[in-house]
Amino acid sequence: MTKNYFFKDIQILEGSRSNLKRKAVLIKNGVIKSFGKEAHQNAESYGIMPQKSKNILLAPCLVDPHSFLESPFNGKEENIYSLIQKASFAGYGQLGILPRSNLWRDQIESIISLKSVKSEVLIHLWGGLSQGGKGISLSKHSNLLQNGAVGLADDDYTPSIELLKQGFMLGEMKNFPVLIAARDVSLQAEGMSRQSVETLRAGWAPDPIESEILPLTQLLELQKKYPEIALRLMNISTSEGVAMIRKAEHKPMATVLWWHLVTDNSKLSPFDIGWSVTPSLGSPKDRESLIEGLEHNVLTAISVHSTPTDDSETRLPANKRKKGISGYELVLPLLWDRLVRESGWGVEKLWEKISFGPSQLLNQSEEKLSLESNRWLLFDPDKEWVQSNEEKQLTTATNQPTIEKKICGKVIDCGLIN
Repeated sequence: MTKNYFFKDIQILEGSRSNLKRKAVLIKNGVIKSFGKEAHQNAESYGIMPQKSKNILLAPCLVDPHSFLESPFNGKEENIYSLIQKASFAGYGQLGILPRSNLWRDQIESIISLKSVKSEVLIHLWGGLSQGGKGISLSKHSNLLQNGAVGLADDDYTPSIELLKQGFMLGEMKNFPVLIAARDVSLQAEGMSRQSVETLRAGWAPDPIESEILPLTQLLELQKKYPEIALRLMNISTSEGVAMIRKAEHKPMATVLWWHLVTDNSKLSPFDIGWSVTPSLGSPKDRESLIEGLEHNVLTAISVHSTPTDDSETRLPANKRKKGISGYELVLPLLWDRLVRESGWGVEKLWEKISFGPSQLLNQSEEKLSLESNRWLLFDPDKEWVQSNEEKQLTTATNQPTIEKKICGKVIDCGLIN
């Protein structure tokens, strides 16, 4: 249960147009009651004693633009209720859910059933761009969007360009976002890691750069031809891809997978869970370029792109198991370590990419701190902890890349936790 908090001098980021500052805040029964001098007065009248703030940060909730939830009501590795709990413990207030599912979300029934779930963690459902995610024929876009879909997406690879042209020409998506991954499955073949010296040393089958560059070229050309379409690019992963978007005449918004910012194919042992991701893990140069692309607003948002699997899947060899990692609670601590501690980012820039930018990409209202609101998180960058599947906020998803490792930084509370 959320506690009462009174901090006399805590770091606060109120929203996208504010700077980090230190001042007093009072939170009572999980709701922000007052700031500044009024917080002092109210805390005294309520009898709430001040707590040490040190380097703790009070900030708006985080936003994940896209992740998978393939069995929303009966998944043993994840379901909608466990996902909501897991996200709130990690400080996430909004989640974008991709259409891939045991009942592909290309029909209004699958959208409506999930929209009926009541939660203060806002669930945004991407509707299926093609029927069954097969990339052969279009779904009924207007029906999906009129019945609650936040936008349109396909699977985690590029569908037929001719099909995309057909959809763009019909224009039923109007101003709704269309999220497409720049990945050619046939060119990737069995590639596990982006083609590089590091990949050869590790002994993995290489994923050629062309598997991203060639479809990205086509998608950027489509955006140029149909500038009115709100195209979004899913999980750019190469330095060449960043350079292409930077030079593009019409720049679509684009995401990057958080794990690609934390590590690269020179940092993992052959047995690490983190090898098995889509898109393939890149080189140190790729990681540096992705960070630079975010810093200079070539890339818009950082995705969690969670793909939870259970232990029977996780124990398979990396080149045999289902691609993807999970771990919402890891994202902010590990990004803080890499981007704030190592790369010198300010808190404002980090929140731009993990909260405000994702909201823009989803065409949703940005998170902010407001009086009488419970949409906040408290993050302690100095809190040390060891990730474990035994923690109550975690589910049975076991494909988490840092199990039993010490982590510095933790979301210590969130107003959305039930």
